[in-house]
Amino acid sequence: QVQLVESGGGLVQAGGSLRLSCTASGDTFAINTMGWYRQAPGNQREKVASMTNTGSTTYANSVKGRFTISGDNAKRTVYLQMNSLQPEDTGVYYCYREQLYGSNRNVAYWGKGTLVTVSS
Repeated sequence: QVQLVESGGGLVQAGGSLRLSCTASGDTFAINTMGWYRQAPGNQREKVASMTNTGSTTYANSVKGRFTISGDNAKRTVYLQMNSLQPEDTGVYYCYREQLYGSNRNVAYWGKGTLVTVSS
């Protein structure tokens, strides 16, 4: 089992910044992908950004140029720097970690989420 603990959410005005952190513990593997999803009230959960252990990153189109994902493999931690925040970025942000078990079984673990609220 893997446990994920997020921090860094809060209330910020439009145009402001926040930095989210997520640290993994437990039965972690070196080969992995970590990242963030978010869910706004009444909406489905959407992928925001991800990062592999080799440093490859992906971003949702809506956050490109504003959000930056980074990581520290030794600390098993991933960060999400969020700049130029807008009210539509409001939601619960969930950290996840995917690990490959055997040759073809990916398992995803989730944090409990941290709330980000952007006021206009």
